[in-house]
Amino acid sequence: MTRRPSILARIATILAALALCVQPAAAQSVLRDAETEALFRDAAAPIFKAAGFNPGAVELVLLNDGSINAFVAGGQAIYIHSGLIGAADNVNELQGVIAHELGHITGGHVIRFDEGAKAATGITVLSLLLGGLAAAAGSADAALGVFMAGQQAAMGKFLAFSRAQESSADAAGATFLSKAGISGRGSIDFFKKLQNQEFRYGYNARGNPDAEFYSSHPMTSDRLTTLQDTYEHDPAWNTPPPADLQARFLRVKAKLYGYLAEPADTLRAYPEYLTDTPARYARAYAFHKEAFADKALDETKALIAQDPANPYFLELEGQILLESGRPAEALEPLRKATAETNNEPLIATTFGHALIATEKPENFAEAEKVLRAAIVRDKENPFTWYQLGVVYEAKGDIPRARLASAEQQLMNMQLPEAVRSAEAAESALPKGTPDWLRAQDIAMSARAMIERKRKSR
Repeated sequence: MTRRPSILARIATILAALALCVQPAAAQSVLRDAETEALFRDAAAPIFKAAGFNPGAVELVLLNDGSINAFVAGGQAIYIHSGLIGAADNVNELQGVIAHELGHITGGHVIRFDEGAKAATGITVLSLLLGGLAAAAGSADAALGVFMAGQQAAMGKFLAFSRAQESSADAAGATFLSKAGISGRGSIDFFKKLQNQEFRYGYNARGNPDAEFYSSHPMTSDRLTTLQDTYEHDPAWNTPPPADLQARFLRVKAKLYGYLAEPADTLRAYPEYLTDTPARYARAYAFHKEAFADKALDETKALIAQDPANPYFLELEGQILLESGRPAEALEPLRKATAETNNEPLIATTFGHALIATEKPENFAEAEKVLRAAIVRDKENPFTWYQLGVVYEAKGDIPRARLASAEQQLMNMQLPEAVRSAEAAESALPKGTPDWLRAQDIAMSARAMIERKRKSR
């Protein structure tokens, strides 16, 4: 015999389920690539300017997620899924997505999330109280019915609030594109792709009267009707994206596909009879992943022959040589790529790694210089800190090697290790120096995070 749970326990379970529904999604892994980040910045710059933002004030982050999505999650950062890049056919579609997400930022929608949640929670709590009174009166089924009705009303209230925010972001995005002189054609094309997905998976209003009620976004057909009229009357409607920006987008799209997809899938999508730049780019990654270093290098050499000064082609050649166990050969292309990009931090870090991998002491001084310059411009790359720690340890500077390890461990959320490394660095560094103070900060931050985790459990 099983014991039937009490009505209040059942209500509590449902209430917990509602709480889970409105929690932000867990963060996916971040993909870092110098070329992709440069494309994002250049594609977004006129949109940010039109919205009154400094182009460097909003961060654009690429996530390793195959779904077609983008979102904002607090602060001034836009997160773009890798699947969205794969689904887009041109840079104009990407710009439409960026403009929409910027509309969420300018509207303060993440900050105002509590407004929608508060109204929904109020309905839920009221229904919980009424359900509790019904349960106390001896009617368990009535209590559950009261709560379920309140639950549905709460969810409807919250989703209606979310749909209003999405419509607001659509309108703001259209304004930003118009001010920037960018066509909304890409935005319309992308919405049509989303609509096709809705039809494919049955998420559409036709034949499903509850679809809109349970959607956090307005129905795509309604959004298309509204936006198409707005965009078609805009002077920029027939303005194509700049040819150079479009070419860069196609390179990045192919590069990302080659990096993430199975090599066999890449070679089917970009067969060897195709000799354009995106195809060679994708195949270089596929061959490298299969450990066919010579075939991968043949593709990169063909790319460099087309554009000898392209730093990203040089970076790829150096990366393939380095990861194929030929670090000495990787130095020349990586040194050129670093110089061509004015010491771009991600490329400079790979160059520093290659210098260390030669295991020649005479290269370590240059590696330290390169890596320290990279850290100045991008302190959030744990691999740079790791490489810098290797250099410090090789030269016998153990306190700074421990400090570099602490930086890396804190970023990787290895909190106990970060505390130990920071404390070891602090005990050996001269008191009152910037490095000594930084070691203290890391130790305190890591301890605070550990305590928050302990309390949350």
